[in-house]
Amino acid sequence: MTVTWEESGWEQLAPGVGRRRLPGWDCTAGLVLGAEGVLAVDAGSSLAEGARLRAEARELTGRRVTHLALTHPHFDHVLGAPAFADAEVYGAVGLDVALAGRGREELRADAVRWGLDPAAADEAAAALVPPRHAVSGEWTLDLGGGRQALLADVGPGHTAYDLAVLVPGDPEVVFCGDLVEESDEPQAGPDAVPSRWPAALDRLLRLGGEDAVYVPGHGAVVEAAFVRAQRDALAARFGVSE
Repeated sequence: MTVTWEESGWEQLAPGVGRRRLPGWDCTAGLVLGAEGVLAVDAGSSLAEGARLRAEARELTGRRVTHLALTHPHFDHVLGAPAFADAEVYGAVGLDVALAGRGREELRADAVRWGLDPAAADEAAAALVPPRHAVSGEWTLDLGGGRQALLADVGPGHTAYDLAVLVPGDPEVVFCGDLVEESDEPQAGPDAVPSRWPAALDRLLRLGGEDAVYVPGHGAVVEAAFVRAQRDALAARFGVSE
């Protein structure tokens, strides 16, 4: 590494695994370092934010980001993706459709509604390219040097296209996207699937187990007990039976 995680403003979660809490919407971006590849998890809310993440990743590794996983189709997680134009981009099956046509227009409008500068929203939406790789079930990425990352289509829940990223190690790290939120109550917009959300959290818990570090889409990292409690609260909130 050319700089440490802390010097670059990142939080190290495990050897070769870190995350950054981005300003504005407190959205999480993740980074997984392998001997041959570098995986970014989510891309921020604009081209400028995506470019900053890309530059910080290069500072940390001396190499470019080779893979980008998008956890779900909300503006604060995906509008920075065009800044990673030379990376292989992954999303849950169907995300490519959600980020095209009318979906792209709605994404841009939602970004402006939440306070993103309209010019920045226009620029990012116009440059947005749907993911090349659709994850149905599970997809293991080999990043070299024994480093792997498991991409899992765990939704629907927060949206119809929720992707989680499990990084084996000590500890194991699970990037949850907005299926889990720590800094506020989980947001359930018109694209949420409340009846399936608790089951998606059950899947996260099976992936990571009791000793994993769980990384919410917003807020501080949490343990399995927090995810389980949020699962139970969502089931009660939406009237979902066991």
